[in-house]
Amino acid sequence: MRSELAKAWELLEAGDPQGAARELRAVADGLAAAEVAPVVRQLAEAVGIDDLAGAAGALAGRPSDAGALYAYGYACIEHGLSELAVPALREALREALRAGDVPAKRKLFGRGRGQQVNPRQVLLELAVALEDGERHAEAVAVLQEHRAITGDWPDGYLLAHNALMDGRVEQAREVFASLAAPDADTWGPAADRIRRSLARAAAVPPAGPTDLRGWHFTLTGGLLATLSTHGFTAGMTGRWAMLGDTYENCRHGLERLRTVLDATGRRPASVALLPDRGSEALGLAAAALLGLPAAPYRPGAGTADALVVAYDLNECDQELVGALYERAPGELLYEHATCWTDTPAVSADVSGLLVQHLVAPWEPGLRVDDNGQVERGPADDAPAAVLAERIRTAAAEPDEGDGQSPPDPDEALSAFAARAAATWATGNRDRIRSSGPVRSSRFV
Repeated sequence: MRSELAKAWELLEAGDPQGAARELRAVADGLAAAEVAPVVRQLAEAVGIDDLAGAAGALAGRPSDAGALYAYGYACIEHGLSELAVPALREALREALRAGDVPAKRKLFGRGRGQQVNPRQVLLELAVALEDGERHAEAVAVLQEHRAITGDWPDGYLLAHNALMDGRVEQAREVFASLAAPDADTWGPAADRIRRSLARAAAVPPAGPTDLRGWHFTLTGGLLATLSTHGFTAGMTGRWAMLGDTYENCRHGLERLRTVLDATGRRPASVALLPDRGSEALGLAAAALLGLPAAPYRPGAGTADALVVAYDLNECDQELVGALYERAPGELLYEHATCWTDTPAVSADVSGLLVQHLVAPWEPGLRVDDNGQVERGPADDAPAAVLAERIRTAAAEPDEGDGQSPPDPDEALSAFAARAAATWATGNRDRIRSSGPVRSSRFV
């Protein structure tokens, strides 16, 4: 047994498949896929993933077979184990190119399981696996290395997209400009997403590799209202890893939203309330502070010129969130706390802050008691209208920060929003899964 796999085996035997998966993700890239496959097979069997168990078993029996490597890599991607797919697909690509396999006639991105595999097909899956792991520079490198066997769609799109996510705007622009016109039904939305990102980058070029607000706008189309003034030198670069939220934070976020509306000249006619308690409370507070009427959110024409307010889109009714993908005329979407490691299904037009793990002000949170002991405080079960009043009357002053992170004054946000206004809040609200070129420390 390889020593790198010993811990994963131990966790499996202890009945902890999730822990085993975390361990495999950490070590798989340095091992041959066939060495990892027996552990993956047992893991898959333990949680009832039959196709992955079968693919792992087949690979263990045919460790150098391009078809077995490809099928195993694809199954790993399908079940959220892209880190395990990468070494398998690298080996599959190498074997397929060495063998000179004849491309099989199958739909692009079809997952055939024959022994002969198309090198181009393997390459595209490898690029997808790397993209899933936000390894955009590696995706760009492998696509460039094998450009001779690629086409325009989706190959060139993947190259342009990963270049953009890696912060290489000019390369993305050059690649995208060289592509033939896409099939409108199949690749039209992807092309539009790249086109709008490039337009935003041209209008408000990101200032450098740590310009979180600039890159957030380029990639998502949203304006980031506040940058964390804690942990910048520790690698957070404006994001939060964990935040115990407060009513003051909520009020400050709404004041920064007001700054964005003033700078862009946007005047919503009403506030649309999402039905979860946190969003309703924040929406009622926003309506009171902005002097706007409030009514329940109704998808479609019912939200024209409305400001839709969400506390955390991941905690909202996902059917309603999906309806926000297509923008109603004049509609704006504000989300107070946007998760940057598990991005919501749509990108908000304004995000109050970016956070990995959040405890809302009304949820049970940790506190220090009178004896200096840390304990979990009680939940605040007050109705949304009461929570809204607590937000409205809270102090709007920003957190003082740690003294080592760059300041984030209102003037900087206002100037940025004014520059972005012409290319802001246009088109559909695409989900962007990657955190882009600005890296931040995160919980594993």
